[in-house]
Parts: sequence; C-alpha cells; structure tokens
Amino acid sequence: MLGLLKGFVGLSGAILTQFYLAIYGTDSKSLILLIAWLPAALSVVFVYTIRERKPERQPNELRVFYHFLYVSIVLALFLMAMNIVEKQVDFSKAAYSGSAAVVCAMLFTPLIIAIREDWIQWNLENQDGMKPAADTPVDRALDIAREVKSEVSKEKEEKTMKSCFLSIWNKPERGEDYTILQALTSMDMLILFAATFCGLGGSLTAVDNLGQIGESLGYPTKTIKSFVSLVSIWNYFGRVFSGFVSESLLVKYKMPRPLMMTFVLLLACVGHLLVAFPFSGSVYAASVIMGFAFGAQLPLLFAIISELFGLKYYSTLFNCGQLASPLGSYILNVKITGLLYDHEALKELAKKGMERSSVKELICMGVQCYRVPFIILSSVTFFGALISLVLVMRTRKFYSSDIYKKFREIHGVS
Repeated sequence: MLGLLKGFVGLSGAILTQFYLAIYGTDSKSLILLIAWLPAALSVVFVYTIRERKPERQPNELRVFYHFLYVSIVLALFLMAMNIVEKQVDFSKAAYSGSAAVVCAMLFTPLIIAIREDWIQWNLENQDGMKPAADTPVDRALDIAREVKSEVSKEKEEKTMKSCFLSIWNKPERGEDYTILQALTSMDMLILFAATFCGLGGSLTAVDNLGQIGESLGYPTKTIKSFVSLVSIWNYFGRVFSGFVSESLLVKYKMPRPLMMTFVLLLACVGHLLVAFPFSGSVYAASVIMGFAFGAQLPLLFAIISELFGLKYYSTLFNCGQLASPLGSYILNVKITGLLYDHEALKELAKKGMERSSVKELICMGVQCYRVPFIILSSVTFFGALISLVLVMRTRKFYSSDIYKKFREIHGVS
C-alpha cells in the first residue's frame, strides 16, 4: 500500500503537466498559479470524503488491491505514451484537453472501485444483521485476549510516559514499539539515516539538476521537458515496484527489505555515471534510472521504519526518517554540485575573457560541467549501498522470522 500511494505521488508531476497544458497551453508563467489553486481546491472538495473505518480484514482485499494497481499502471503507461507523442507531434489546445480528460477519468476509476466494494460490504452486513448473533467460545476467547492486550498496552504506555528518558538505552526487541528517543538513538536508525542521506540526497540532487544537465549537453528545450516527465513516470514505477516486489520477496524468501535498498542504491550509481560520462541519448536512460531509483527508495525507507521500530510512534519516526533527504540534498546539491558547476562556468568565462559581473547567470556548456559532481554523487551513493549492507546483516535474523505474526494475533487471523 505504501508503494501504491507513493506511486500516485510520483505520477503527480506528469499529471499536473497534462492539466497545465490543457488549461493554460504553453504559458509557463501560469504554472505557478495552477500549483497554487489546484491542490487547494481538491483538498476542499474531498476533505468531506474522509471517514474513520474499523481495521477489519476483507476476504477479497488482495483482489481489490490488484484492481487499484492495474488502474495506476494503465495511467502511468498512458502518461508515458503521451509524453512520447507530444514530443513528436504539435498538439492543439483541444488535443491537450482530451488528454487531460482521459487522465481525469483514470484518476477517478479507483473511486468507482471503492464505491463498488462499499456497496458489496453494505449488502453483506445487512444479510448478517438479519441472522441471530452467535457468540462462540472462540469469539469470547478472542475478545478476552484483546481486552487483556489492551490493558497490558495501557500499563506499558503509562510506564513509558513516566520513564521516557530513563528507558532510552533499554531498547525493546526489533519489531516491538520503540519510543521516539529509543528509535532515534538506535544503531539501526543511524545506519538507515546515513544510507538515506547518501541515497535520497544524491537522487534528489540529480533530479533537481536534470534540466540544467540537458541544457549543458545541448539537448533542445522540448526534449528537456520530456526528461522531467520521464522522471515522474518512472518515479511511480520505482515506488510501486519496490513496495510490491520487496514484500513478495520478504514473504516468499525471507529476504531482508534493506537488501532491496542496497540494490536500488547500486542502480542509482549507474544513473549518476551515465551523466558523468555521457554519450548520445544517455540522459534519456539516466532520467529513467534516476527516476526509478529515487521512487524506489521512499517506500522501502517507510516500510523498514515501521517493521523495525513498531507502529505506535510511526508518524513521528516516519518524518524523522525523511529528514536525511533534504539534509543530503542541501549538502550534495548546494554545497557540492552547485559550487562545482559554478566553478566550471567561471572557467569558461575566463577563457572568453569575460568578468563575472558581466553576466546575470552563470551558464556552463559541455560534458565537463557535471562530470566531477556526478562522480562524487556516484561515490556517495555507493557508500550508502555499503552502509545499507550493514543493516542487512544486523536485521537478517529478524526478517527470517515471521514479522507479521503479532498483527495476525491482534486481529484473530490464523
């Protein structure tokens, strides 16, 4: 589910592009206006659809999940096809409007699936309501077990509140509910933070500089725009792939989820090297690889945090885990890539006999502009992959066990 939800976030860039072209055409100044009003308007309209639901397992939940997944895949493929066609053909305003209408219809298809399932569930509840309730010994035993577990958890919570700082070094086993301080000071979290700093920091740097990379290598403006859409679309595929495939490998083969992160970071290294040592069309491949690797890291990070440190303080730990991403982006992007790019641009000005004050913006042209920065990014990302291997070794025993057993016991599922 993390991969699916984050996948739609990954598609958002390509989706907004279609809406922007349909509403404003090629007026680039209106893009900021669209970003300002569209998300706010959607939030106001759909805020009333949010409901609190009891955490019940449904017999056909996997089938419904696949339906959501198929819809999202079709949407991603359509956006990629439109990205390719728009580069070859000059679209009219009506054509862009038709494309945006198709995207809008696909976005609302999951709503139809949800309404259908709610209707089926409502009918089943009405049928069950007409039958006399049967209070079996098994049901009574499950109710008693849940009450006892609830009381025990309340006692634990009271003790935790009293001794939050005292128990900071007395950490529970992996998979149990850590306190915020216990999680933040654990070696597993520090390793995960370092790997995220290297991996996501490098990926964000690459994505942020993609436009200038295309410009420095002499790609036309229309092609550079397609790079951004490719990153967004393959960002989706990375998010869905890492969440879905890592879960399958974990359930079937007990493969530690951090190992999947190692593979993703090694793949990101390849994308960085394609920019550092470019050839004809290499930025196309680099944008696909970097988009995929960037998207794949996020669901893995969030899933690993939930599995190692429990769900009690998940929302806080979720956001703490993300702090490594902007920190890594700032250091690798601003302090390293930006400075080295400016250094190469200044060297070009010096060769032309021009002063820095004579130009408004530093522009560097040629393969040398991003060679050194992306060699550094590749090295940093490779170091992150090695760090994640340490986490693989530390959590190998934990992932070889049944990590979902306690959740099945809580809900009375065998």
